[in-house]
Amino acid sequence: MAILNPYLNFRNNAREAIEFYHSIFGGDLTISTFGDFKMPGIEESGYDKVMHSQIDNTPAGFTLMASDTPAYMLANATPPSGFSVSISGDEADLLRGYWDGLADGAEIQQPLADAPWGGVFGMLVDKFGTSWLVNINAPGQA
Repeated sequence: MAILNPYLNFRNNAREAIEFYHSIFGGDLTISTFGDFKMPGIEESGYDKVMHSQIDNTPAGFTLMASDTPAYMLANATPPSGFSVSISGDEADLLRGYWDGLADGAEIQQPLADAPWGGVFGMLVDKFGTSWLVNINAPGQA
């Protein structure tokens, strides 16, 4: 079995972002810092930054990962672009709850509304710069 899941990178606020996502999606959250592993190339001032974080076992079965980009890599780091994290399904109340949570402080690009293909669709960029798509399937739509 193979699994595909998003791994989001942040400059210095991965902890804040993953805790925000955890408050929306639930599940089990683990966070490891660069200091936990005394990672080579990381100055002590960066030890509190997130080397790896993960939300597992959400009620919907999601896995989401995030980390900070180490300072020595920032010169070559570019903000994420050209992708969105998509959430879709039939459970309208659950998906509207995700939308409402992600919309806190977000730039709404397309309000969550009836879509021409049926169902309900919305697009936003959350307060951490991650682009999200939410699609609630029309009844009988897969």
